[in-house]
Amino acid sequence: MDASESKPGPAPRHVAIIMDGNGRWAERRGLSRIEGHRAGLDACRGVLRAANDLGIEHLTLYAFSLENWNRPKDEVRELMRLLERYLDEEIEEVMRNDIRLRSIGRNDRLPPSVRKRVEEAVERTRDNRAMDLIFALSYSGRAEIVDAARRIARDVEEGKVDPNRIDEKVFSAYLYAPDVPDPDLLIRTGDEMRVSNFLL
Repeated sequence: MDASESKPGPAPRHVAIIMDGNGRWAERRGLSRIEGHRAGLDACRGVLRAANDLGIEHLTLYAFSLENWNRPKDEVRELMRLLERYLDEEIEEVMRNDIRLRSIGRNDRLPPSVRKRVEEAVERTRDNRAMDLIFALSYSGRAEIVDAARRIARDVEEGKVDPNRIDEKVFSAYLYAPDVPDPDLLIRTGDEMRVSNFLL
């Protein structure tokens, strides 16, 4: 059997995407950074459909990092508006395709209206089973580790966890989405080769 006859292997269970380069893409074309973010949002729709068609179980999109709060206020405000728009426009298709929407990160930092929309979408889709669409919002891999360590420390203090029995399995149970397997495939759009503090 030659290479042209070989069968593709199984699809990865978990694909994670660092959504990067939208602003630079727009600037190279003489557009505003916001136009780049809008184009990135449109690309999300195609990625979600393709992932669902391929039978991928978990798709995690690094949509907004903790560090992104340091961007210009107008850009942050527009990114939040785009997220709200996406949730409003896509929720029906998400429901039709039996997709469960989830969010990981320090969501308490999101503006109240955005947090409310995210929570409503998560609640509305909670019984869907075809695949998980996970938004990493106000997310940092290091912050996730810190948050897990704090929760473990509290449980040790309250006598719920024996510190001598803490291992990788126990630690992973305290992460934001402990039921989601590690990514099989990590994609970074744009032209850089960095993990950028994502799902460490």
